[in-house]
Amino acid sequence: MKLLRSTSLRVALLFAGLFVVAALALSALLWWNTTGYLDRETDAVIAADTRAVADRLRDFGLPGAIRMLEERIEAGAADRGGADRRAIYLLADPRLRPLAGNVDAWPLKVGARAGWYEIDLVYRDKLHATRLLHVELPGGFQLLVGRDVQDRALIRDLFLRALLWSGLLVLALALGGGWLVRRAVLRRVDGINRTALAIQQGDLTQRLPQHASSDEFDQLAATINRMLDRIQQLVEGVRQVSNTIAHDLRTPLAETRVRLEGLLRHMPEAGQAEIAAAMADIDRLIGVFNALLRLAELDSGLRRAGFAELDLTELVEEAAELYAPSAEAKGLTLSWDAPPGLRLHGDRQLLAQAIGNLIDNAIKYTPAKTLDGAGGRIMLTARADAITVADNGPGMSDEDRTRAAERFYRADSSRSQPGFGLGLSLVQAVARLHGGQLKLSDNAPGLRAEIVFSAA
Repeated sequence: MKLLRSTSLRVALLFAGLFVVAALALSALLWWNTTGYLDRETDAVIAADTRAVADRLRDFGLPGAIRMLEERIEAGAADRGGADRRAIYLLADPRLRPLAGNVDAWPLKVGARAGWYEIDLVYRDKLHATRLLHVELPGGFQLLVGRDVQDRALIRDLFLRALLWSGLLVLALALGGGWLVRRAVLRRVDGINRTALAIQQGDLTQRLPQHASSDEFDQLAATINRMLDRIQQLVEGVRQVSNTIAHDLRTPLAETRVRLEGLLRHMPEAGQAEIAAAMADIDRLIGVFNALLRLAELDSGLRRAGFAELDLTELVEEAAELYAPSAEAKGLTLSWDAPPGLRLHGDRQLLAQAIGNLIDNAIKYTPAKTLDGAGGRIMLTARADAITVADNGPGMSDEDRTRAAERFYRADSSRSQPGFGLGLSLVQAVARLHGGQLKLSDNAPGLRAEIVFSAA
């Protein structure tokens, strides 16, 4: 089914179908012309003989007509060495009793109604296809004139077999040509996909491959590459400004904290609380700038250099054991499920931070007792394609889930909790760096947060 959804395959099949239809149309035309010519020739000879016998009957009566039939039969036998059966003649009375001809009896398959017939007659213990014309002559006499068309039937069979084999050959050529078309298209599309995936993972320096053919794909690639150049300039400009602000502000904040820390040691006890609160505010601001710099680093894709094969089961168990005391202190139940042997290619530190952010959010917003009186529960699960943290807390509205991963976005219900709205943004960036995405859904009740890794 996945293969049938491929546009290149559908184009290839369309090409093959058109090729086959064109070949069949040509073959049908040849068939119609060939068999039609043979049929018209045979019918013309039969009709001429019929008119000749009718004219002889009108001019010389029944004896003249009988004599003419005998002469024609004898002439045909002499020309063919006495073995000719190509010409069929039979003159009968109104009761269909034979009067003259080279057929012993009136064929049962030829009815009393005049017209054209095509039947099989036995000759030398074999059935021969025969085309006959039955006409009623003056006086009620019945005339049957025909030709043995067995040779035409053999030619038709030969032609049909040739059509069958040529049709199979045409189909094979069409499918082969379609496969070559699909292969050529897929080769170009795969290059575009690989480049787009690298750009999606943060490497804005990648560009679509171009060839010297200057075809439609090259023109499209050139247009997209110019667009990517412009996007890279804009992104680099914004990123540079953000990084500069974060670096420039983090340094004076750190220096201010050091001075406050020194002042705290010599400050009377009455003012120490205020200085400690100011230092805490500075720590939170420095944390924000550190998070912004980390997000910028993730968006750039530079952290992919640290990817390695890791044990996802062990990573999930370590994260659960680390946050279990915090959950227990709040009266929550934290459980986890990770089948042994789960492996993943990624950055261990970043994945641990992303899982920690999800668990920390669940602990922060899940009450010890929910509205239905049940105890607060958090479930951490890991599978080959996803890491999930689910709780039975108040959850999020549809609008909040849509915007939750935006930087600095905080729902109205969460503004009373500490934080700056960068936790889920960081999780989204880590998921994107690993070729996946963050999905938030309703856990009925609660929130279900998943880091889903795509097959690619």
